[in-house]
Amino acid sequence: MLKTAKKQKIIKKAAVHGTDTGSSEVQVAVLSERIKELSSHLKTHKKDNHSRRGLIKLVSKRRKHLKYLERKDKVAYDKIVADLKIS
Repeated sequence: MLKTAKKQKIIKKAAVHGTDTGSSEVQVAVLSERIKELSSHLKTHKKDNHSRRGLIKLVSKRRKHLKYLERKDKVAYDKIVADLKIS
């Protein structure tokens, strides 16, 4: 679970304009941070299958946002992938 301050920092970094909180770029950035935290949790709790299922859902949601972004705005897609170091 992301703390509010950390989430606001991520949103500010990925925002397209000043009041942006819901664009695909922001959503991908927030999902990526949640995926990173959940992955580290699963490294220590290997049998936590409920969290593993949540991780799979987050990865799927991020993939869908990235696919949409690539289709609509290739430049923004390339920028967010480079910034977040997503392969």
